[in-house]
Amino acid sequence: MFVLPPPPRYPNGNLYTGMPGGALLETNNILSHPTGPEYQLVVGEGTYVLKDDLHLATPPPHPSDALQPNNNPLATTIGPPQAGTKLSIVNFAPRKAPPQNLFRTTTAQSGRSNLPQSIQEEAQSPRSDAGSTANGFGSAGYYNLTSGFGDNNPSLNVTAPAKGKKDGRSKPKNNIVKSNSSFVSRVIPHEGLPKRLSERSQDGLMAFANINRAYVWLDLNSDIKTENLTKVLFTKAHALCHDVNTLTKSVSHVDIIMGFNTSDIIWYEPMSQKYARLNKNGQITTSPIQRILWLPNKENLFITAHFDGTLMVYDKEKEDAAFVPEDAPPVENGHTNGETKTKPGFTITKSVQSRDQKTNPVAAWKLSNMKLNDMTFSPDGQLLAIVCEDGTLTILDYIHERVLDVYRSYYGAMLCCTWSPDGRYVLTGGQDDLVSIWSLADQELVARCVGHESWVTDVKFDPWRCDERNYRFGSVGEDCRLLLWDFSVGMLRRPKVRARGSVGGTGRKESMATVNRMRSNSSRSDGVGEGGEGEVEVVHAVDAMTSTAQLPPVMSKAADPHPLCWLGFEEGSILTSCKEGHIREWQRPSDDAAVEGARQGSVAGSSSAR
Repeated sequence: MFVLPPPPRYPNGNLYTGMPGGALLETNNILSHPTGPEYQLVVGEGTYVLKDDLHLATPPPHPSDALQPNNNPLATTIGPPQAGTKLSIVNFAPRKAPPQNLFRTTTAQSGRSNLPQSIQEEAQSPRSDAGSTANGFGSAGYYNLTSGFGDNNPSLNVTAPAKGKKDGRSKPKNNIVKSNSSFVSRVIPHEGLPKRLSERSQDGLMAFANINRAYVWLDLNSDIKTENLTKVLFTKAHALCHDVNTLTKSVSHVDIIMGFNTSDIIWYEPMSQKYARLNKNGQITTSPIQRILWLPNKENLFITAHFDGTLMVYDKEKEDAAFVPEDAPPVENGHTNGETKTKPGFTITKSVQSRDQKTNPVAAWKLSNMKLNDMTFSPDGQLLAIVCEDGTLTILDYIHERVLDVYRSYYGAMLCCTWSPDGRYVLTGGQDDLVSIWSLADQELVARCVGHESWVTDVKFDPWRCDERNYRFGSVGEDCRLLLWDFSVGMLRRPKVRARGSVGGTGRKESMATVNRMRSNSSRSDGVGEGGEGEVEVVHAVDAMTSTAQLPPVMSKAADPHPLCWLGFEEGSILTSCKEGHIREWQRPSDDAAVEGARQGSVAGSSSAR
């Protein structure tokens, strides 16, 4: 039986536990309900009030790997990478749709005469192969015509589940509670976990959070939400990211993947407390994992973004083997040209079309020589937006393994990105203290959002306050502030006075005719192209500040005394988390009539301003 050594005593215990003179102890979560004007967010639709402030117990270093205190503020000792507190919110009840219909196909008869001309033109044209964001991108009919990752490779066909499997879902084989693995330090399940799961209502939020070397499972709708449903402590590894598979989740099954600074991957099923470990000890790659996501509508496949600029696709049920890059020819429009190098900055080291799919990885690509900070899938699951430490936003057609567009930040690294619910826009935030709004239909930067005083660490759309014309999104940053923004398609027009030149290039904007010519050489149905000529990657120049519209926030508030690192929007609340483990829930205004009145007033005000 594996027994932990006794915890050593430290001369300054508060460095690890927050308790003066304390030893290395496991602490509990703390729930508070602060009140006052400083804990309110005043916006046009009403006042958001801080409902709960849940402080997760920050795990101390493992006894066998405790760092010695260093009180020198100029010390250059580099500790393990950390990601603060990142959450995934899960509701097992059928999710209610936002009140607005976001996914109606754009048509010339829709009455939206103040849309940009390029969007109106695309609304009347047939859908292009790249998924033009203006003509049905995100509609149910559009989904039915799209192809999936690896659909043309029979080696990736998922076998039917064996009889007797509960819910027909495969589970990991190892019990994490009884594990003797040196990678897992300790597992603390709630003593009444089965009873609590059976008695709780499905209509409630559960949260999964990674914070340093701990992973916790919380019930946000419980009266005793300070108690973890399960807490997993890892020995020397920090969990930097995780993701929940929304395709397979049910009241009795949840598939979770976690990525670590040691490059290890954990596939975890908390209901049964089973787990499996992939890329063990860096067998495939030794680069830390910055971001990990399940592939859309895939039960087994997920993708990882690494510090060394690589992307890898794994199958949760495949075995690992030492990875040797293949001489994989680039796949463009379903065809290969016999070369190993694709476009500058993008190399396929293993193609999804490879017939050797016995072991992981399923596919591997080299996108940059610097860290990939964030990635997110488009609403239809066809494109992948990736932001990098080198200050680029890359739009990747990962199904056909090709780069479509590369956009650049004003300066510094890009740290976060997200898609609008209808897929028309991509938001990025980064070290330039800006939130940038990119229109993929127009292939341009349409606005810079000015308001943060430090790096922007997360940005998300609020689907409950978005419709076909108006969008609400929020951003958080190292300045400890939460900012809310409103914009509409009619507001996104460039200033009348434009600079003759732009930073880093001419700032030339491609016409929509050029865009369609560049992106219409392959078929949605089978992925086989009609011709490869003219298929080139567009690397866009940096627009000058004077030539780009600037958008001010509608609300700016210090939401936490510590730097913020995550933001989430739910039907009844806004959630934020900071690097020190605080999870704050801001309750939305309850007067629906006031909300609608404020929305109409803001729309009328923006129209009159134009």
